[in-house]
Amino acid sequence: MDFKDKVVIVTGGNSGIGEATAKAFLEQGAKIGLLGRDGDAIRKAIQNMGGTDDNVLALVADVSKPDQMQAAYEQLIKRWQKLDVVFANAGINGVWTPLEELEPEEWDETLGINLKGTFLTVKYAVPHLKQRGGAVIITASVNGTRMFSNTGATAYACSKAAQVAFTKMVSLELAQYQIRVNVICPGAIETSIEENTEKRNLDAVKTEVQFPEGSIPLTKGTPGTSDQVAELVLFLASDKASHITGTEIWIDGGQSLLQG
Repeated sequence: MDFKDKVVIVTGGNSGIGEATAKAFLEQGAKIGLLGRDGDAIRKAIQNMGGTDDNVLALVADVSKPDQMQAAYEQLIKRWQKLDVVFANAGINGVWTPLEELEPEEWDETLGINLKGTFLTVKYAVPHLKQRGGAVIITASVNGTRMFSNTGATAYACSKAAQVAFTKMVSLELAQYQIRVNVICPGAIETSIEENTEKRNLDAVKTEVQFPEGSIPLTKGTPGTSDQVAELVLFLASDKASHITGTEIWIDGGQSLLQG
C-alpha cells in the first residue's frame, strides 16, 4: 500500500492506535498531520516514530472545539496544500458508572470528544477532500455496536453507536465526490486508554456472566495490538478498498460475538 506524497491527518495521534497508524502511514511515504491536545505528547510521538519536520506536522487541538479544529486544518493545508486521508481516531472512555450516578457534565464530555469530535474532524476536512476525493476512517468500538455487556459504559457506548450511524449517513452524502467513509470497531487492544477510564460503583448494576476461559476466541484471551488496527486502517485508506464505503468492520478476534 503506497501512500507516497499522500497527506493524512490522524487525531488522537500521541499514543496507542493513533500513533501506530501514523507510523504505518509514514513508513509508506505519507505526510502526516498528527493531532492531539497535549503538544509535548504529540512531539514525543513524532520522535518515537522517526518523524521529521519534512514529513510530520504537530497539530495541537481539542477535537471538540470548532475553532481549534479549523485552525489545525488551516495549518495542514498551508503546509501541504491538500488532504487525502482522515483518520478520526481521537476518543475517551470517560466515566463508567450506574446511570443514576453519571453526571450530566460527564455525559457531555464523553459525547463531546467522541461524537462531536468526529463530526468536527470530518466536517472541516470535507472541503479539502472534495478537491480530489479521499478516504475517511473513524474509530468506534465493539461497545455500543455489537457488544452491550459492559454495564455502566452508557455514555461511551452511545457515542460509539452514533459514530456508526454518522459513518453511514455521510458516506452516502459524500460518495458523489469520491470520498469513502468507513468505521472500525476495535475490541480489546493493547493501549493506554484503560488507564484513563474512571469506573465507579459498577458492581451494583453489573450482570454476572461466566464466559469460557479467554474472552477473545481467536487468541484465547490475548488482546489485539495497535499495529493490527493500523494495518486495517491503511487498507481502508488505500486503493485496495476503492469500492468499500459506509461499512463498519469489527477487529476484535471474535470478542464481541462471545460477549455481546
